[in-house]
Amino acid sequence: MEQLNLRGLGVALVTPFNTDKEIDYNALERMIEHIIGGKADYIVVLGTTGETPTLTTEEKTILRRFVVEKNGNRVPLVLGMGSNSTHQLVSELKTTDFTGYSGILSVTPFYNKPSQEGMFRHFAAVANNSPLPVILYNVPGRTGVNLQAQTTLRLAQSYTNICGIKEASGHFDQIEEIINNKPDGFQVISGDDALTYPLMTLGAEGVISVVGNAFPREFGKMVRLCLAGKYKEALPIHYRFSKLYESLFKDGNPAGVKSLLHDMGLIENELRLPLVATRIETGDEVRKLLQELNQA
Repeated sequence: MEQLNLRGLGVALVTPFNTDKEIDYNALERMIEHIIGGKADYIVVLGTTGETPTLTTEEKTILRRFVVEKNGNRVPLVLGMGSNSTHQLVSELKTTDFTGYSGILSVTPFYNKPSQEGMFRHFAAVANNSPLPVILYNVPGRTGVNLQAQTTLRLAQSYTNICGIKEASGHFDQIEEIINNKPDGFQVISGDDALTYPLMTLGAEGVISVVGNAFPREFGKMVRLCLAGKYKEALPIHYRFSKLYESLFKDGNPAGVKSLLHDMGLIENELRLPLVATRIETGDEVRKLLQELNQA
């Protein structure tokens, strides 16, 4: 199995919809070109930002293949593959066509709140059945469970094809414990745009980003400066985006970034229920920050 390099800027790709709430493939192609043209290092397809729970099985299959075709092997692609049923996920891993993809991103089981042992066995089953390298995804704010550092390290030490973790717990002590005790080759990735800079000063190797949909070149520059140890040069870019981080997530993700991308002329500002667009005041705030960023 080939090694998957997660260093740098990964972008959690949005799923654009038209006013009829159908997938807007023309806008999706624009997004792919915008992100690749902005020098992102890889793209994550069918993740949280892609509103994946609102898509049908058929739509996910078509979208997955569409991104492969339009990418044309220019950047690595990572596919979101998660479930709160281990049995179902293993079945999908055995039947999915992974052509064009370099790895999978697999979120902790949600809603049924498994124990640490339950999550270890879940990801052990994923690792044993995945034909691609596996990135763990810890996001307690969405799933209701936290993959603790000891469990992450146990998985990393037990399965060589578990190659990293997208950490969105916000627990610095937990993330630092993983960074300090992980085996060689296991990569810790920020799952929170606002925490990318501080986490990279601790040893994280990049980010799977929401704001990267809009500003892949600028945000990617900050990430690469951090990778080069040039934290002093990266800090002004972090501060430049600090107000935007807050506004983009005020009304939930991906509502904020879709508002931003609409103002940039890239997509329609459409989401699928139960997700809705930002409030008017948040949209105005995002628009004002965009103008300020463009003038900087």
